[in-house]
Amino acid sequence: MASSHHRSQRFLEQLTQQVLIGDGAMGTLLYSRGIQLDTNFEYLNLRSPEQVSRIHGDYLAAGARLLETNTFGANALRLAGFGLEAQTRDINLAGARLARQVAGEGAFVAGSIGPLVRPRGEEMILPRSQKEAVLRQQMEALAEGGVDLFILETFSDLDDLELGLKIANGLGLPAIAQMAFLQEGRTRDGVSAEAAAARLTAAGAAVLGANCGSGPRELLQVVSRMATVSKLPLSAFPNSGFPEFVDGRYIYLATPGYFAAMGRELAAAGAGLIGGCCGTTPEHIRALAQALEGLRPAAVRRAVKAPEVAIPRTDAVVSGSNFLSAWGCRPVVTVELDPPRGLNCDKVMAGARALTAAGVDAISLAENPLARIRLGNIALANAIQQATGTEVIVHVTCRDRNLIGLHSELMGAHLLGIRNVLAVTGDPASVGGESGATSVFDLNSIGLLELLNSLNNGRNLLGAELEGRTRFLLGAAFNPNLPSMDGQLRRLNKKVAAGARFVQTQPIYSIPVMEEMLVRTADLGIPVLVGILPLVSERNAEFLHNEVPGINLPDHVRMRMRGKQGAEGVREGMAIARELIDAGRGKAGGYYLMPPFGKVDLALELMAFIRRPDSSA
Repeated sequence: MASSHHRSQRFLEQLTQQVLIGDGAMGTLLYSRGIQLDTNFEYLNLRSPEQVSRIHGDYLAAGARLLETNTFGANALRLAGFGLEAQTRDINLAGARLARQVAGEGAFVAGSIGPLVRPRGEEMILPRSQKEAVLRQQMEALAEGGVDLFILETFSDLDDLELGLKIANGLGLPAIAQMAFLQEGRTRDGVSAEAAAARLTAAGAAVLGANCGSGPRELLQVVSRMATVSKLPLSAFPNSGFPEFVDGRYIYLATPGYFAAMGRELAAAGAGLIGGCCGTTPEHIRALAQALEGLRPAAVRRAVKAPEVAIPRTDAVVSGSNFLSAWGCRPVVTVELDPPRGLNCDKVMAGARALTAAGVDAISLAENPLARIRLGNIALANAIQQATGTEVIVHVTCRDRNLIGLHSELMGAHLLGIRNVLAVTGDPASVGGESGATSVFDLNSIGLLELLNSLNNGRNLLGAELEGRTRFLLGAAFNPNLPSMDGQLRRLNKKVAAGARFVQTQPIYSIPVMEEMLVRTADLGIPVLVGILPLVSERNAEFLHNEVPGINLPDHVRMRMRGKQGAEGVREGMAIARELIDAGRGKAGGYYLMPPFGKVDLALELMAFIRRPDSSA
């Protein structure tokens, strides 16, 4: 039997001589044949291998000459969600061997590797070393199982895809590098088709291309653009158009005939390897094989040009006066108000008027804090600004809206006169316990800042022109209450690079922690507003320390609050807050006051204390 390396070489040679046909969707067929969506499809390599082999055989009979292993999501991170991480090697090994047995010597086998599980929270972002270990484990098992090459597909993170290419090159097998592009030919992270093609070529891809997406027509544009910056062979594995939900199932309505016709256009644009992604079936691949039979890869004229690296970043900042205008002359003071749990806004509006009369710089409105349902903060911000003339900072989370909703909501906020946005990832919906609620997290806080900065530059995150631009002043959150600030400081630097121009911190109760933070953030060149949340009782202190994410009370502070409640608790909590304010004088850019339980009078008292020229007077 020929070796994998010999077949790898033969695959690359044939790719220059004829258009090769890839297979179609695995999951679509498994679903159509009765496998439930909550099943782990990759585990079928061990539990029901005959079903997987039957699908490989159907695609081979339809004309496919490249079979992908049933291992798209077979990395340890994804398998852990099913309790299968210990079987990662076995699942991949079996997947490779099943495809190899069906392919024989007449077809090639590509080890399918999908993107890593996207982290759901800021503290869960994976280090590069862990990503490499996860990808390597999967790819080594596929190589051992006898694949001829790898197909890294549906990646939206270019760094992760480059990491996969590095591992493939180290294992001595060629790799197809395919990214998933959204509208305007950009990835979810805003990377253009041209920029992706240039970087993947430099990273050692054997073939580059795209898969998934909304259908063949959009992939045709992506392939055409990639051809202008790279001379590598190109691949295209489009979806069968958009799915429609019919009688409890998702049905892809693009016919095999249409899919095949678009396949000819993809070949004319330079694609030498064409297959199918979601919604495609053996019928689609059979029609494609018949339409492309005997066709040679098009000799596309490729005028290589310098690509964009990413969406332009001009660090657009609101010009003119804004709530930060006082920075450098005196401490900036913002105060957080909680939107009501229902429709009655009397209390919050009264608080906003009192703060305005006291000269607050801005009012900060959280968005469904702790994942609990509250009145929408953008509408409330508009009402407060209309009633008081005081600027409002709206917190925008990535939890409650997908990428489409974030774009729309932010453009609408700008239309309403909102100019200050604090970008936060947001507490997961599970924190609040609201029945039936789910988290979205298409972006994290850094991605949200990049989206906002794109809007300020007159484009959406996918590169489409807005016919105008927003004028948002961007803010970032920072949590210094960790054993080490190093990771948070690295993220904060990324947030500033993405456009953040002020920082509001989590509540701080330790003077040494505050001083370290102010020293280590001094070179950012933007105001850091120290979070001050006065304690009011021992019960309140213990709740914050033990149950609220991002808050940590030192032992000595908890001891000071022990046994205290009522007026005595408030006095001690306010004393602690004043000590922190005094320690930050001349160092902090300002203070972000969070009055507990809507007690605006406590914020007013602290505002007066902050603005006294001599705190001991």
